[in-house]
Formats: sequence, C-alpha cells, structure tokens
Amino acid sequence: MQTNPPYSSLVAVGDSFTEGMSDLLPDGSYRGWADLLAGRMAAVTPGFRYANLAVRGKLIQQIVDEQVDVAAAMQPDVITLVGGLNDTLRPKCDMVRVRDLLTEAVERLAPSCKQLVLMHSPGRQGPVQARFRPRMEELFGVVDELAGLHGAVVVDLYGASSLSDQRMWDVDRLHLTAEGHRRVCEAVWQTLGYDPEDTEWRTPLPATVPPPWLARRIADVRFTRQYLLPWIGRRLTGRSSGDGLPPKRPDLLPYEH
Repeated sequence: MQTNPPYSSLVAVGDSFTEGMSDLLPDGSYRGWADLLAGRMAAVTPGFRYANLAVRGKLIQQIVDEQVDVAAAMQPDVITLVGGLNDTLRPKCDMVRVRDLLTEAVERLAPSCKQLVLMHSPGRQGPVQARFRPRMEELFGVVDELAGLHGAVVVDLYGASSLSDQRMWDVDRLHLTAEGHRRVCEAVWQTLGYDPEDTEWRTPLPATVPPPWLARRIADVRFTRQYLLPWIGRRLTGRSSGDGLPPKRPDLLPYEH
C-alpha cells in the first residue's frame, strides 16, 4: 500500500542553510538538504515541481521582503521556511523585531500551501554557539508558537545530538557537511509523513580519538584567518556573503535529477 503523501510541489525559503552550503558538488555549486528532499519527493510523484529561493547570508527582513511573497504566489503544496538564525548571530539583535518579522512570514505563507514546514536549526558544539544559544532558543520558542497557531510542522534539528557533532560541520564551522545535509533531508522527509529511509538519522557518529592538541590549534588559527575574521568584517561593514546573488532556483519547475 502507498503510504507516502501526494505532495506535488515544494518551495524552499531561507538563507545559506537552505541554499545548501557546504554540500559542494564537483561543478562548484551547492546541493544541500532541500535539493535532496526535492529529489526524493520527485521520485515518488511524477511531475513534481521545485523552487529554492534561498540566498546565503539573508536576514529575516530580507527573507520577508525578497522571498515570502514570491513563494506564496507559487501556491505550492509544501513550503519550508528557515530564517532568523543569521539575526541571532549579530552582535546587536532585536529579538522583538525578529519575532514580528517571522510572524509576518508565517502568516503570509501558511495560507498559500498545504503544509508549511518550520525548523529548529541544528546547533554545533563550541564556544561561539554557546554565546548565542539563549537567542537561538528564544527563536525556536517563537517557531513553536507560530507552528501551533498556523498548523505548521516543526522539524527539531536542534535537539538531534547527531547534528551537534563537530564532524557534521564544515571547516567554516557555520555550515553542515554533505552527511549533515543528508540527515536534515531525512528529518524533513519523515516529518512530512514519508516512509523512513534512515531510522537512525539521530544516532550520533561513532566516537573517535580527538586530534592532537597542536592539530586543533592549527585548525583554530586557519579557521580564524579564513572564516571568522572575514565574517566579522562583513558584520562591521553591513555586507553579506549573499549580496548580489540570485535565488538558487527561482522558478517552480519540474525537478530533474
């Protein structure tokens, strides 16, 4: 008996997490959990259509201004919305404004689709995440509240210990590896009611011997030079890694592998 839901279209809204960084393909583009999810959904639904409006670095105001109305106008069966985390990582963050903007996004998207999907973004272990954790958890509280009011489902990635493992994160310490994105895809897939392909996606990776102290310090220096300092520079100058970039997949078209 067919038990998978008959969703025929998907629109993904968000920032770098939904764009697919750092799940790098050989041609230099990014794949990510949303592309993987669309591929699975297309495999069980002929004529399945997919759009991905996500652009790296976007704040919740930009997501509302640039993506929400576009996604709503497409009237897809499923919309995924992940936004606001970039705001919480800013030194100055107005959480009241973030709440208001996320509320506006949900109120506009929920009536335009059969199923709106919200998420608790995954959290990496480490001092940087620990500093911003209270804001993140406040954001997730807003997500839960809005989901209850508007019939959305919530994918709890933050509570999955497998995704907090540092080995699931790229060298920039901000974006998931290919394996991390695969597990996110599985989580969303199951939340939407599809038959599980991996019932152990929450299972942590096997324990390994940590790298030697010197190797960890060298990695810390490389990370600071290549990623952290440029990230701080963009914050101080008001720039974003996504400035000038178009949406990943702007049109709702049949998905092709």
